[in-house]
Amino acid sequence: MVREIMHDMIILSRKSEEALPSDLPHIQDLMDTLSAHRAECVGMAGNMIGISKRFIAFFDEGSITAMINPRIIMKSDPYETQEGCLSLSGVRKALRYNKIRVEYLNLRWQKKTRTFTGFTAQIIQHEVDHCEGILI
Repeated sequence: MVREIMHDMIILSRKSEEALPSDLPHIQDLMDTLSAHRAECVGMAGNMIGISKRFIAFFDEGSITAMINPRIIMKSDPYETQEGCLSLSGVRKALRYNKIRVEYLNLRWQKKTRTFTGFTAQIIQHEVDHCEGILI
């Protein structure tokens, strides 16, 4: 189900709780909402649809990838950039890393570890920041 985008700074700045298997319907809602906003958005976190749980979804080579309880375990090659956010107005400076390694659970609740680079890495970092209650 496509959900309304959250703009409440109190909810967005709250650190998200670990996601549980019972959150899978909310994760599907996040993926549906991201798909509906594909023209103006490349990634979303659970709190962007009002669910303060650790899950994100993003476009990866044209399809949506979901990560449950993502943790960035390695970062390298820092750079400064500017980012926008569907939940916030305007563009803000952000420190990002060109290469990251992420541990997460997939939709089958299997533990995965993957390395990402470039723009996809930037998207993931932005969404993991949302899970931590960090707003750009």
